Amino acid sequence: MRRVRYYQYGGPEVLTLEEVDTPVPGPGQVLLRTEAIGANFVDTKFRRGAGSIFNRPLPGILTGDVVGTVEAVGPGVAGELTGQRVATLAEDAFADYVVADAAWLAPVPDGVDLGTATTLPMAAPLALRTLRLGRVAPGETVLVHAAAGGIGHLAVQLAKLLGAGTVIATAGSAAKLEFTRELGADVAVDYSDADWPEHVRKAAPNGVDVVLDSVGGQILQQSFEVLAPLGRVVVFGAASGELNAVPVTQLFGLKQVVGYSLLGWRAARPDLARQDMEEAAAYFADGRLRTAVHAQLPLGDAVTAHRILEERSHLGRILLLP
Repeated sequence: MRRVRYYQYGGPEVLTLEEVDTPVPGPGQVLLRTEAIGANFVDTKFRRGAGSIFNRPLPGILTGDVVGTVEAVGPGVAGELTGQRVATLAEDAFADYVVADAAWLAPVPDGVDLGTATTLPMAAPLALRTLRLGRVAPGETVLVHAAAGGIGHLAVQLAKLLGAGTVIATAGSAAKLEFTRELGADVAVDYSDADWPEHVRKAAPNGVDVVLDSVGGQILQQSFEVLAPLGRVVVFGAASGELNAVPVTQLFGLKQVVGYSLLGWRAARPDLARQDMEEAAAYFADGRLRTAVHAQLPLGDAVTAHRILEERSHLGRILLLP
């Protein structure tokens, strides 16, 4: 089978397509014949050996949201899974065949498109849970950073579905801002502008109630400046690579911050994590939530996929098709 890995840190060109043996599922695992892979931005950071929180040993593997059919099961896997079409977040994902944890497979209903299917195990439940942790109440104002990305574009829609009165989306280009408006954002702000907080204040003069942030650094620090008293910031990433401390003095203004990790949430509250997957799938099923796909590329074109991710020009998901 074919697999993509990297054996040195660097740009997209270090990604290597190679021929290897098909893996064998271990205890509690299944083997999937891959149909599509949703690429994740964080892997571009790992691939460059960006340091700090983005350290991964060589040879480097690529994570992804895999859609495929169960070909075999490992010891201890209960149920008749062979032949089922499922989706899962996998570690060594850029391959024709992938092994994955059987406990976190998301069933893929008939008729579901590939883009949507890739969001069922991770992106959509993650976006939903960040809003739940932010305790979004009807009529409140929600600010979503990186709102045109694979998770952000779902969070914009879900914020509306959960009753937000005003959704403010931030992104870094005119095309992305228009994209977020099409998804239902009431206000779109370019966060590459130095005065972006002022634009947010004009849209929400009383402050923002909930902020979803996966950027970190200066964007995170400035988010507290636009937060209303008793407002909540939910941090679920640090794409900027900057790990500046949360401004503690801002918290004295009755402001709150909580961190979120999908894997941490699964470990701490597996019952609620599964409910998140089911709830997100139901929104897709009744047509209230949709996934945007920016590009579909062959597995051998992983280099192009990573270039698009790093250029930050994509609207929604980038898929690789074996």
